[in-house]
Amino acid sequence: MFFVSLLKQFTSSSKVNLNVQKLHFPQPDLRVRKLNDGLQVWDVVRKKWVALTPEEWVRQHLIHFLRDHRGWSESLMAVEKNLKFNGLNRRPDVVVYASDMKPLLLAECKAPEVNINQAVLDQAVMYNRALGVSFVLVTNGLHTSCCFMHSEQSELRWLDDIPFAGS
Repeated sequence: MFFVSLLKQFTSSSKVNLNVQKLHFPQPDLRVRKLNDGLQVWDVVRKKWVALTPEEWVRQHLIHFLRDHRGWSESLMAVEKNLKFNGLNRRPDVVVYASDMKPLLLAECKAPEVNINQAVLDQAVMYNRALGVSFVLVTNGLHTSCCFMHSEQSELRWLDDIPFAGS
């Protein structure tokens, strides 16, 4: 249903303002194109076109929100970068780094129809064991939770909002 609605609103222009699945993030100005039978969105972090899936829709909204509304630099973001954990390859959705390349924020994105539950948080916390970030965020675009993780005390504190750069 997501893509049927999306295709109906798609135009031949590569720059389209899509209002298909309303998320709680402000609507970003995404570049979208049709390729063969599918849609692609320009990822400003990876600097390439990627398949527009429901999860990617959420991820792109979050990336633009972090950049445009929280002051995080897209040049200090990594998307689906390989991470070795317990001998396995993992790919966190978004990792934001400080200027000294110390990881600060880890985000795990899910499609809007996926519930944000303990399993999703556990997945993000598992990635954080390898990264040691201060902020862990989980979102499906409809519900977002963010916590501060004090690594020395293994303390988790829920935040009321997504932190600004420099927090």
